[in-house]
Amino acid sequence: MKWINRNDSEANFDDRRGRGRGRKNAAVGGVGAIVIVIIALLLGQNPFQAVDMVNSVVPGQSTEVTDSSRVNENEELKVFTLGVFNSANDVWSKIFSTQLQQSYVKPTLVTFTDETVSECGGASAAVGPFYCPADQKMYIDLNFFHQLKSDFGAKGDLAMAYVTAHEVGHHVQKLLGIIDQVNRYRGRISEAEQNRLNVKLELQADFLAGVWVYHAQKMNMILLEPGDLESAISATTAVGDDTIQKRSMGYSVPDSFTHGTSAQRTYWFRKGMQTGDISQGDTFSDPSLN
Repeated sequence: MKWINRNDSEANFDDRRGRGRGRKNAAVGGVGAIVIVIIALLLGQNPFQAVDMVNSVVPGQSTEVTDSSRVNENEELKVFTLGVFNSANDVWSKIFSTQLQQSYVKPTLVTFTDETVSECGGASAAVGPFYCPADQKMYIDLNFFHQLKSDFGAKGDLAMAYVTAHEVGHHVQKLLGIIDQVNRYRGRISEAEQNRLNVKLELQADFLAGVWVYHAQKMNMILLEPGDLESAISATTAVGDDTIQKRSMGYSVPDSFTHGTSAQRTYWFRKGMQTGDISQGDTFSDPSLN
């Protein structure tokens, strides 16, 4: 992926790299640890599930400390991610204005090192990138991209860009009221039914990430190069629930899926990338996902 016109604005950027907390009496309970493991296995946090995120930073007596040696850690990844984030916001600002006749409110990108806090709770690097609807911010420890490449074989710029565009897609869902609609079912339906809703939400965010790719090219922001599509597909394949579960357990449990299979995630991302038409991304009406 080659930049034609990269937007490096830091107007909606909160850089917390190198900042942490010196804590007293801080602890993560056993149940909390299990939750973190599950979330880590799924490589990300569902927008409305973030409220259940166990606090890896416990409120109380704490002071913020800064490691000056890490404040510029992964600088190239920061510049790249910020460029994708701004590009996605520029694309969605145009789509909201011209197609939806609505105003687009930009989220905030937060980069952090090891752990941070959000309105959805505390987060560690093990959580992976996530979007918090309560504060409308996207959080990422940039070391995740090294893991994406080394542990999951998803290499290349478009693989990384897909991750960022997917999280911005969740923000689009928040602005359109989709996350709030899904959230109303929490506690009112079975776990299996809730999981199916989660899958539809995640697949739609994959579709919206593809829509960004389509329009970013049309708006002369990026130029795709040979191998870029394969790069993105390697990421959508790597983060499929079936792939992750088979890798970690040796088998998969479909009723527990919360993000979709590798094939589903790839299908919806490619559909968004090929059509660029937001009206074709209604995963909630797709009978194959029921």
